[in-house]
Amino acid sequence: MLYIISGASRSGKTIIAKKISAQKGISFFSIDWLVMGFTNGIPEYGIHDLLFPDEIAKRSWNFLKAMLETILYNDVDYIIEGEAILPELIIELMEKHPKKINICFLGYTDVIIDEKVKDIKDFSDGKSDWLVDKSDAYIIDHINNMIRHSRIIEKSCISTGLPYFDTSENFTKTIIDAETYLLH
Repeated sequence: MLYIISGASRSGKTIIAKKISAQKGISFFSIDWLVMGFTNGIPEYGIHDLLFPDEIAKRSWNFLKAMLETILYNDVDYIIEGEAILPELIIELMEKHPKKINICFLGYTDVIIDEKVKDIKDFSDGKSDWLVDKSDAYIIDHINNMIRHSRIIEKSCISTGLPYFDTSENFTKTIIDAETYLLH
């Protein structure tokens, strides 16, 4: 089974990926690592971490799709998480490989910005968190961008029939609901 968790930054994707990884004993891969590989390794491809997630998804889709198809072909249980997958792109792969992909999207369309800033600071692991040393103004700008991205994802999920979980309220419960959905 290929588990895919996509959506907005800071919506809980990595939390779910780590939980499923520990529970099922399978590896996970963050698309963020791939994007940083493009950013720092082959910048001439025009895929970099400063692009909006929708643009990263569109520019990297052929590469990511080929990678996902290889995982599916090899029948390996794996978890992929990250912002750069769009519902309208992944639906083709899901139709081609029915019952081999469990996917959900997460976002936050109606979050209280000051509370989200506090949560980002309070729950940061401090060592690998790229937002930890940023100003409040930078974090607020990032949150506003992710609210916009969440609205785009939610709308696309509605049109494609793919599951969307909004973590604006009841973050922990929503994370559990999304994890339960993926595992059943």
